Amino acid sequence: MPSNGAATRTATEERLYRIGDVSRLADLKPFVLRYWETEFPMLQPMKSPGGLRLYRQEDVDMVFRIKRLLYDEGFTIAGARRHLREKPGSADLENAAGGTSGSHPEEQAQLLSRKMLLDMRDALRAFLTLLERR
Repeated sequence: MPSNGAATRTATEERLYRIGDVSRLADLKPFVLRYWETEFPMLQPMKSPGGLRLYRQEDVDMVFRIKRLLYDEGFTIAGARRHLREKPGSADLENAAGGTSGSHPEEQAQLLSRKMLLDMRDALRAFLTLLERR
């Protein structure tokens, strides 16, 4: 059975992305990513001995979360930083949709649907970017 590199990758191996890769995936200029590093302490890509930024998958996910908050949800940088600090990780959807006391099931379903659509859009954009590079 033929295997691709992703299928044979072990759990300890981690895919690292250069800033140009993340820039293309997220459709952002590299200077925007560098600026966000100064504004969002939770976005800290590793640096190679030569000083190149190396983004782990969780860094790439954080870039997409920041972009969504700023561009789609209309947060200010300070508001997005505060939101991410108060609701770290992927728990912000659970806190917003399921953990809020007094919220209605319809509101929860609407938040979940919106999040799913935004996630799907981000994934499709990433795939399109990968396909365009071929």
